[in-house]
Amino acid sequence: MTKAAELAKMGEVLTNSQIGSRRNIAYNGAMQISQRGISATGQGASDLFLLDRFHLNTNGNSAGRYTVTQTADGPSGFANCMKLDCTTADTTIGSAERFFIEQRLEGQDLQQIKKGTSDAEQITVSFYVKGNASATYVLGLYESDNSRAVGSQFSVTTSWTRVVVTFPADTTGALDDDNAESLSLRWYLHAGSNYTSGTLATTWASASASTQVGSGTTSFFDSTDRTFFITGVQMEVGSQATPFEHRSFGEELALCQRYFTKYTGVTAIKTFPHTAPLQSWNDNNASNGMLSTTVTMRASPTITQSGLRLRSPVYGDFDGTFAFESITVDGCHVANGSNSGLNTGRIYYISSTNTSSYIQLDSEL
Repeated sequence: MTKAAELAKMGEVLTNSQIGSRRNIAYNGAMQISQRGISATGQGASDLFLLDRFHLNTNGNSAGRYTVTQTADGPSGFANCMKLDCTTADTTIGSAERFFIEQRLEGQDLQQIKKGTSDAEQITVSFYVKGNASATYVLGLYESDNSRAVGSQFSVTTSWTRVVVTFPADTTGALDDDNAESLSLRWYLHAGSNYTSGTLATTWASASASTQVGSGTTSFFDSTDRTFFITGVQMEVGSQATPFEHRSFGEELALCQRYFTKYTGVTAIKTFPHTAPLQSWNDNNASNGMLSTTVTMRASPTITQSGLRLRSPVYGDFDGTFAFESITVDGCHVANGSNSGLNTGRIYYISSTNTSSYIQLDSEL
């Protein structure tokens, strides 16, 4: 990069009051966080989260299937990426089929875009991408508060390249200032004629299915040779892409835990009370306790668990079913029903039965 280009970038950052950190609106752009696991195979029949905050959205019942992994194969400066690998091709594309990667964003985190005002800002999205062969896909923004959309085609080659797309400002339709979804950042990788029959809307317009992808795009499911790698996702205010904003692993994890948190048997629950935010006690053969979340979550989460039981360092293990009650953004009450054989007035804690045991809290958009 020339000195003139560097100065131009700095000027853009200063103009938008974005000097220093917090330029990147997107989460987990370096693909560091993957609380649910590092791979999922045979996907395509239903939606999926694997790497945190990146939703793999499938509709239209495509026969195509894929494997998704967190892969240690990033460009310089990035240890990880998300890799999609087509495992079952679908060359007969139904009109309603569609497959895309998306990240859904809260309206209260987007007010600096000033959408729907005369001062509305441009939005620049950048990311690194490669594949097994040349391909053309679509990057889009879908705004759900006012049902508006815009998109742009981008190219993929066999080498890592940084794609930069600047979307125009939209003076129509303000974003709600709340914790609900207002904007979705999308990478369209496969679509039927319902989405490709029109001309891609490259300026903001009322959302129409036929103009979201447009013609001339590649189908990710066209061959079992097809791959798609992505990392370094950055979304920022203004017309200039700045260098990727690297956040620490701990900071990125905390940001992701607002939407999804998983405590595993090995690292959290089994070693209580040292690291797990759980307490349990007994009264008349019924245990009760509290689960406190690591961070305040976006909304009251859905809580599930597997492979857990009560344990006392003195009295041993007791199996039982758990119920999570009075759930809030900061935690919940844990009830373990009737457990004949518990010792009244003694302290118990939640213990894992195997290395796959977990409690997970889901508050995704």
